[in-house]
Amino acid sequence: QVQLVESGGDLVQTGGSLKLSCVASGIIFGAHGMAWYRQAPGHQRELVAVITTGGTTNYADSVKGRFTISRDNAKNTAYLQMNSLKPEDTGVYYCHVRTSIRHYWGQGTQVTVSS
Repeated sequence: QVQLVESGGDLVQTGGSLKLSCVASGIIFGAHGMAWYRQAPGHQRELVAVITTGGTTNYADSVKGRFTISRDNAKNTAYLQMNSLKPEDTGVYYCHVRTSIRHYWGQGTQVTVSS
């Protein structure tokens, strides 16, 4: 059974930083690309960042230069370092992995950036 468990969300002031973690189980972690999505109230879920098995990364334009996605295969964990946070970064952040069978999501972690 595949499980993704996010943590690290919090209330932070504009300009602050947070680091989110996603611990995966039930998959061969190093064999899958990982991604972070977010969903703000009243908005659709959007892709924030992806990292391939080889470590190649890609980001939404809105977070480029501020967010960094990384992975530690020994710990089965993906991370999202978020710096220079803005109120528009507020939302629930979800970890995602796609296997040959289906897509999997974590339960999400709330990030709130106060102005």
